[in-house]
Amino acid sequence: MTLLTPSYRPPGLTAARRKTIPIIVVAPKDLAAWKKSQDPLARALLTGQRFTGEASQLLLLPPRNPDAAYRCLVGAGDPVDPFALAAAARQLDAAQTYHLEPYGQSKTHQQALVVGWSLGCEGYHRKTSPAPAFASLTWPKDCDRAAASRLIGGICQTRALINAPAQEQSPHDLAQTARRLAKAFGARITVWQGRKLDAAFPALAAVGNTSPRPPRMIDLTWGAERTRAPRVTLVGKGVCFDTGGLNLKPAPAMLLMKKDMGGAAHALGLAAMIMHAKLNLRLRVLIPAADNVVDGNAMRPLDIITTRKGLTIEVGHTDAEGRVILADALAAACEQKPDLLLDFATLTGAARVALGSEIPALFSNDEKLAREMLKNSRQTGDPLWQLPLYGPYARHIKATPADITNASRNPFGGAIEAALFLKAFVDPAIAWAHLDMMAYTIDSRPGRPRGGEAMGLRTCFALLAARYGTRARPRGRSDR
Repeated sequence: MTLLTPSYRPPGLTAARRKTIPIIVVAPKDLAAWKKSQDPLARALLTGQRFTGEASQLLLLPPRNPDAAYRCLVGAGDPVDPFALAAAARQLDAAQTYHLEPYGQSKTHQQALVVGWSLGCEGYHRKTSPAPAFASLTWPKDCDRAAASRLIGGICQTRALINAPAQEQSPHDLAQTARRLAKAFGARITVWQGRKLDAAFPALAAVGNTSPRPPRMIDLTWGAERTRAPRVTLVGKGVCFDTGGLNLKPAPAMLLMKKDMGGAAHALGLAAMIMHAKLNLRLRVLIPAADNVVDGNAMRPLDIITTRKGLTIEVGHTDAEGRVILADALAAACEQKPDLLLDFATLTGAARVALGSEIPALFSNDEKLAREMLKNSRQTGDPLWQLPLYGPYARHIKATPADITNASRNPFGGAIEAALFLKAFVDPAIAWAHLDMMAYTIDSRPGRPRGGEAMGLRTCFALLAARYGTRARPRGRSDR
């Protein structure tokens, strides 16, 4: 399993070597100027091959002298596509090492191109044989290796967790991954299970106790508690497999349900990036982990579940279990009064209908926080789209024999109703944002293979890095 640890080394990147082949990256707006500086043969090849500088275009050019190596020309796109080099990483000779010769790109663009190259070399190939080989790129001189490694590692870790088959991703396995991260970064971890979980997190227990793979509440903390550093809490939905329960999903809807712990994968990925960067904050990560299965003791429609907060939930649909387990986690998160609360969840198909599979829906009870997240989204090229927490729709999730229902009979606005459900378990004085995401790429592109995907991760890390900066590494221990 790929994990971002202090010793993480990104795929496809290597230290400088004496003999390497140049990769020249040119955008359409700079192509004419670059072309003028080339010899007649190179200019003829550019014209004959119709090279325009479009993102990911690749053209091999002859050497300028007999002793030199051939040159690779790659289109950067306009604006610069951070994945412009991802295809080249797979297309070029795996036995060779290359170096970057950007033409007109800023240092920020160069770093993004390096990240894209590395992600082009990454993939979930553990079950394939033989594993594919990729070319190597030397680190550019001015590249911030730690920042690039952190971004690559956070994305790869998130993808790997989502891509793991459900047979290898039980609540216990997810807890073990969290333990490994805690050990790597000197964090503290408590894993609730059994009777203690039943008493402390009754809604999570109601969903997960019917599985032969019992539920866990994973509670990871990092940072010196005696400091006055801001508290940031991350919550991630960890449904390790979702059959839909007694309201059984049809086969096509169940096919990708190993990804229903994508929110947990994002919370752990972001946590690893925070700890790797040593941000000046006190971090807490809460992951309710459970299977939602068919069983004689499974929750039934119109059952009533008591939550940690004391609110009661009427089960309107057993396939709306994610918000039920998140209710306990959000309630626990708010007891510590964090300065910022972020939750990640593969929560509703309604959000995918509204925004498609590639754009997470953002909900927030704090407009300043929402504006800041959207600004970082634009700057990082990591898309989010804000949907409203429209208060009048809360009437649809009111229940008669209980406080709230997990699924209304209203067929419209499902993502908003789900967010309003979560909002009922959040202290209104706490700045909170909720990301409802697909966490999966359904069609392969260079650097973005079909499978688990990190969505909103770069945006959230940029937000936290801008707010909290860095500090010295905290002391801590891992309770194994």
